[in-house]
Amino acid sequence: MNMKTDLTKIISVSGQHGLYKYLAQARNGAIVESLSDKSRTVFGLKNRITTLADISVYTKTGEVSLKDVLTKLKDVLDGKEVTSKDNPDELKALFEKAVPDYDADRFYVSHMKKIIDWYNEIAKYASFDFEEEKKDEAPGQEEAPTSEDKANE
Repeated sequence: MNMKTDLTKIISVSGQHGLYKYLAQARNGAIVESLSDKSRTVFGLKNRITTLADISVYTKTGEVSLKDVLTKLKDVLDGKEVTSKDNPDELKALFEKAVPDYDADRFYVSHMKKIIDWYNEIAKYASFDFEEEKKDEAPGQEEAPTSEDKANE
């Protein structure tokens, strides 16, 4: 696939398996399409919906965006899917290669399994060629945020 993946439009819904692409606003929620089988559904306002762009992984020095984690996993795994996520030691070893400074006190094996599920779905049904995030900048504001700015958000 040559299409870029926009993580602001790829969502995870609490209690639902898999990832969805946001299509449109509905009167009482969001119209989405399953990445895997393309089925469409509406999730109501009571569903906990999170875009993948809003997710990050705790590190010892702050946070790393899910986009960066997925990119690093792709590099470590050479783009291959993860076939087994049942061994916690293997998962930890994989994430130590991809995100060496992840915070083991706040980033658990259950989180790793979920990220691997997402990684596999993106590998199968989307692309690791991610859209650049659009920053809402005032005209003339060209300075990149410093790590200090990031910590104060």
